Amino acid sequence: MSKYQDVIIAGFGGQGVMLIGNLLAYAGMEAGLNVTYIPVYGPEMRGGTANCTVVISEEEIGSPIIFNPKSLIIMNRPSLDKFQPRLEDKGTLILNSSLVDVDLVDKKRIKAFAVPANEIADSLGNTRMANMVALGAYIEATQIIPLKVVQEALPQVISSHYQHLIPANSQALEAGANYVQEKGSL
Repeated sequence: MSKYQDVIIAGFGGQGVMLIGNLLAYAGMEAGLNVTYIPVYGPEMRGGTANCTVVISEEEIGSPIIFNPKSLIIMNRPSLDKFQPRLEDKGTLILNSSLVDVDLVDKKRIKAFAVPANEIADSLGNTRMANMVALGAYIEATQIIPLKVVQEALPQVISSHYQHLIPANSQALEAGANYVQEKGSL
């Protein structure tokens, strides 16, 4: 069976949803896979809803539009309400349990990983890296590409003004992966 994964990444504008979607797409290309990336913005950028879809596959990708995703990275409650019902049965959910109550997860139908992304990012010195923590958790949970490839793709997506933050973002990715490795799913 060939390697394939699709994910909807969703949260409030300003949570870095588009950044980690873009990073995942770049990393997929660096891993020699076919990728698509589609950003979707709500009425406002910061504070409004934002989501993106990333498809990673060894085969050609027929359509970048995914209605029933295999996986979700959910950063806030409105996004869980909107996308959890669409997640395919036995799909993978990475949930930012810092902002979303774990009791809202349909644990019988899906494989969920509750990751306190904000707290982990805080412990690393910057709450704004919660998105990287969540992406690291996703990489560990799905094993779609090696974490090292994602870390090496950081310079492709972080603007030149913020290149000094690459080591911290790399550490946040690793922290998310380690959390999933240690805690497992719900």
